Amino acid sequence: MHTILRFMIALGGMATVLSACESAPVTGRSQLMLVSESEEREMGLQAYRQVLSQEPASHDAEFNALVEKVGRRIAAAAESPPEEMWRAPHYHWEFHAIRKNVPNAFCLPGGKIAVYSGLLPITRNEAGLATVIGHEVAHALARHSAERLSDQTLVSAGVAAAAIALGTSSNQRTASYSPLVIAAMGAGASVGILLPMSRTQEAEADHIGLVLMARAGYDPHEAIGLWERMRAANKGGQQAEWLSTHPADETRIENIRRWVPEAMRYYRKP
Repeated sequence: MHTILRFMIALGGMATVLSACESAPVTGRSQLMLVSESEEREMGLQAYRQVLSQEPASHDAEFNALVEKVGRRIAAAAESPPEEMWRAPHYHWEFHAIRKNVPNAFCLPGGKIAVYSGLLPITRNEAGLATVIGHEVAHALARHSAERLSDQTLVSAGVAAAAIALGTSSNQRTASYSPLVIAAMGAGASVGILLPMSRTQEAEADHIGLVLMARAGYDPHEAIGLWERMRAANKGGQQAEWLSTHPADETRIENIRRWVPEAMRYYRKP
């Protein structure tokens, strides 16, 4: 076990050094990035094309115009960072309305945004939609996809190295338990590292999204109502928070209430 311990300590030291390479916008959180921006954008473009080839486009002119209008305002806010809070991404923004009764939206790396018509009963107005699009754009702005890929790569490397160390151990009793130990390490990495990172990224996207919507001229207070309506729509369908990729609705709303005063510093009525 000493071999594994030394390896994990060394790996932790490497992760600490690498994680200082980039910082998230607004929050300043240190991020581990092992994926280049160009690679991330290419993956985002491929995924976007695949989604558009499979999902039905909306032909509702009003819905399309609303997604385009709100998306452009949020994108403009992302491209003009205040006080050097982040680096302007200079994405090739695209906006797509999807005719599907699913409460969903996404922004893929490179600024590829899609909004599903099933969100409209929950967003209700421009500010509600701005909350959702601001959250999704924040994921792209903070390069959360690249960060998640980097985390998965590092965790996979750690588990693989530990497996090698266990498999070559001279201690037969330890070696006989190797598969069980390795399986536990894999599950521990998922619950202990990757899922909390997902929840961290989701909360961070809420935080950054509030600033984006405020700078785009939408009142951040509207985000509270949006997530309360989302909670009502989700009633009874959530996993335990510690096993989920998203914060619990109550946690999310509490955080947003706490961040609204900060976002209001950037709010200007259009």
